[in-house]
Amino acid sequence: MNKKSASDKYFSLHLVLAVGASTLLTSAIFLPSATRPAFSQNVVVLDVDVKAVAKGYRASELVGAKVQNQKGEKIGKIDDLIVDREKVLFAVLQVGGFLGLGGYLVAIPYNALDISSDGSNIVLAQGSKEELQKMPEFKYQQK
Repeated sequence: MNKKSASDKYFSLHLVLAVGASTLLTSAIFLPSATRPAFSQNVVVLDVDVKAVAKGYRASELVGAKVQNQKGEKIGKIDDLIVDREKVLFAVLQVGGFLGLGGYLVAIPYNALDISSDGSNIVLAQGSKEELQKMPEFKYQQK
């Protein structure tokens, strides 16, 4: 009769555990997800009136648009639109400058702008270049 030493038994036990673990890992990876336990998800689907959404303003068309005050004086242009982490929309206006250079950037709440129905006329009612240049300068965060 062939007797196994304690070290042989120890090695055999580790070999069995290693093969078993690798089999479980392989089956967990390659089995279809239908056999895996399901995790619940809450997905909220909202009905959207697509016709109403289509009447909105495309951000790509607002960027670069001239902004004027109530008197019809050009006070700047929309440099960008930013949604903050609280999902509030802001318009970044460039005041002054020439051909996009040397302008002073300020951030204002988007709802402060009055935009015509076709998007061609954007008014910041109480704005003037001088008042906007007194506001804190907006700088884009470098990532």
